[in-house]
Amino acid sequence: MKTSRRLLPCLVALLLPMATAVADETCNSPYLASLIKGQEDYLHVWTLGVAGLGDGADKLVTVDVNPRSAKYGKVIDVLPVPGRGEAHHMGFSDDRRYLWAGRLDDSKIFVFDVGTNPARPKLVKTIDDLPARSGYVGPHTFYPIPGRMLIGTLSNARDKGGATGLVVYNNKGDYVASYPIPTALPGGAQADGYGYDIAVNPGKNVMLTSSFTGHNNYMRDLGKLMADPAAMKQFGNTMVLWDFKAMRPTKVFNTPGAPLEIRWSLAEGDNWAITASALTSKLWLIRQDERGEWQVRDVAAIGDPAKIPLPVDISIAANGKSLWVNTFMDGKTRLFDLTNPAAPKQVYEKVTGKQVNMVSQSWDGKRVYVTSSLLENWDKKGADNEQFLKLFSWDGKELRQQWAIDFTKEKLGRAHHMKFTAKPAAAVAMQGSAIADRSGPSR
Repeated sequence: MKTSRRLLPCLVALLLPMATAVADETCNSPYLASLIKGQEDYLHVWTLGVAGLGDGADKLVTVDVNPRSAKYGKVIDVLPVPGRGEAHHMGFSDDRRYLWAGRLDDSKIFVFDVGTNPARPKLVKTIDDLPARSGYVGPHTFYPIPGRMLIGTLSNARDKGGATGLVVYNNKGDYVASYPIPTALPGGAQADGYGYDIAVNPGKNVMLTSSFTGHNNYMRDLGKLMADPAAMKQFGNTMVLWDFKAMRPTKVFNTPGAPLEIRWSLAEGDNWAITASALTSKLWLIRQDERGEWQVRDVAAIGDPAKIPLPVDISIAANGKSLWVNTFMDGKTRLFDLTNPAAPKQVYEKVTGKQVNMVSQSWDGKRVYVTSSLLENWDKKGADNEQFLKLFSWDGKELRQQWAIDFTKEKLGRAHHMKFTAKPAAAVAMQGSAIADRSGPSR
């Protein structure tokens, strides 16, 4: 495996002190050039193609979400990409001009220009050398850092198991470096080597990574997978704390049950993060103790863990005081009060679909978007296989549906990951932004 281990740590060390700790729309990297604090104009949905439905291809679907628009709540652009490869997650480049979108099966990465005209994205580059250059497959998390894209992967090209790593490309789409998720640390701490999400706290110079499962599992039928005891043992049970400047793992946390999305509190002065474990249905808090040592502990149950509601996505409020949690199996969107993050309390729940996956909220917390698809072979069958994008308003007491788009009826496919864009005047520039390289990917 080829690496360039000196380049990235030097770049990050140089630029890290300039970075602001403000994140974008509550769940993105702190290194983005701008954030949308007002009304978002467009929502992009990375969508899995379905054989025999429309063109059958994976695609980027753009929806007008500005209530002042005549096309409010309508699909205004559909941009297919060749084939189907388990379209999954996306992430902006640090200048927010480009949207990187990955596929978990064939490991292709598609780079879209969403800065020139966000209402009409354009495909400007396809990256297909991830397995050959890094040895890893299943690009999942796209986490922009200055001049680079840090990619969290789910599997490896050798045996398609859960052992994996982090991969870095520059903004032009060129491979830079690879960093394996550890299986052990000096001193004897054991880890599983699995990956999933990435989250950085620049002020503390720490990065957290979480863990899921490999290609052999995530491409299987969910029912058959859950009936296979050996396969069910191949899920991640740890998180890793890294020295971000050095890109060096420093500590392993025991978090059984596949900890997925990681969210740092965005409130000034807060230095804690939270995650949810899918199989054990728990919220886990990561923060420093009185000695300054980073610790983790489970702080709340999500629904009835014995029924495996399967928490799949979380969205933290901009003030760090609440957390939305979507659970796939029971189709519920739950709200937890995080006023005391060491003791979260569920204060609301609503069935928002027969199956739900991603949840995204606006910066002001007044709008909550929900999509339906988890993975092609994990989605429910028959009438329960709803595929949708829904917008709910939140007034502090009740989620009220504003509109819904039936992705099956519209012959679009399976709606998965979402990202907001706005017209240029709506973007608010960050002060002290740590942007090193504003050149976009090669066209």
